[in-house]
Amino acid sequence: MTELHEVQITEEKPLLLPPSQPVPGKKHSVETPYGLVAFTVHGTPKPKRPAILTYHDVGLNHQSCFEPLFRFEDMQEIVKNFVVVHVDAPGMEEGAPLFPLGYQYPSLDQLADMIPCILQYLKFTSIIGIGVGAGAYILARYSLSHPDTVEGLVLINIDPNAKGWMDWAAHKEELSGCTELVQQYREALVGAPNLSNIQLYWSSYNTRRDLNFERGGDVTLKCPVMLVVGDQAPHEDAVVECNSKLDPTQTSFLKMADSGGQPQLTQPGKLTEAFKYFVQGMGYIPYILDRKLSMGGLLLHDAPVALPHRLAVQRSLRGREPVPLPHPVPEQRVGEPPAAAAAGPGERSPHHGGLLLSRGGGGDGDASRL
Repeated sequence: MTELHEVQITEEKPLLLPPSQPVPGKKHSVETPYGLVAFTVHGTPKPKRPAILTYHDVGLNHQSCFEPLFRFEDMQEIVKNFVVVHVDAPGMEEGAPLFPLGYQYPSLDQLADMIPCILQYLKFTSIIGIGVGAGAYILARYSLSHPDTVEGLVLINIDPNAKGWMDWAAHKEELSGCTELVQQYREALVGAPNLSNIQLYWSSYNTRRDLNFERGGDVTLKCPVMLVVGDQAPHEDAVVECNSKLDPTQTSFLKMADSGGQPQLTQPGKLTEAFKYFVQGMGYIPYILDRKLSMGGLLLHDAPVALPHRLAVQRSLRGREPVPLPHPVPEQRVGEPPAAAAAGPGERSPHHGGLLLSRGGGGDGDASRL
């Protein structure tokens, strides 16, 4: 009789990646009138949905600028409904060669003009943009020249003015006392093999033109906009000024406590929650996840109807058909009991997570410091 032997089989490669490890994106590059631009695509295009397109700040690339945000579990639940395109400014992508001495780096206006080449290459027709610092400026500039292709913008630390007013090193180190994170990025910058490329990107940012936003004028952002800044961060005054110049019916202003100068790095959970409301308001997420988030609540001010309902109505009026949303509420706080959600605008819950999302207005008073 044949003797049976026990054979142990081991799977060398896991069939599925763990939840915290998103599927790697596909890297692409395309030639533009201003040089080669690299970008990474995650997911596949969804019918009748825009792509989420990100643009990073000076001194970072798409990974160091956005990875903590897009690896956040709740953010992954949101972006699985979209295709995501992470753009790297020329020379900022991993492994980028150094530009030759005397190379004329594109201006921020020219960097914005590269975006249509990316969308044409991918055959995408519209985007929701998420930009930080210089990247926020670039996406705003792109939206001014191509308003029909931009369905929404999340602009973090945007400075719409022509002249740079803060020191670059201070900008990178303003991380709300996150010493380990500060040290990590300091070492990354000092040891960056493409430091001369980074300096060229910084030079373009520091010589940018004024966006010339004018409330009620022709030069304005025509899509829903969420402005984001850390409370008492170096960018705060510039973002407050930007808020005062945009259409208050289209603009929300989010000030985040304990987030320093890079909210997407230090408070990805809070930013995810705000972004969830933002895309829900555009009709792309039909309900709010009711799982309690660890960082506490988000307070949404928009009387007499909630922001998601108003933006959905605006989108419908522009000839689009949003996904049906829950009934509107004047004020809603995620992750807290109904009694807390019914608190008035002037009342604060002790369990509140320090976020306030308010309609755009005339200045600093429109977003409380919590």
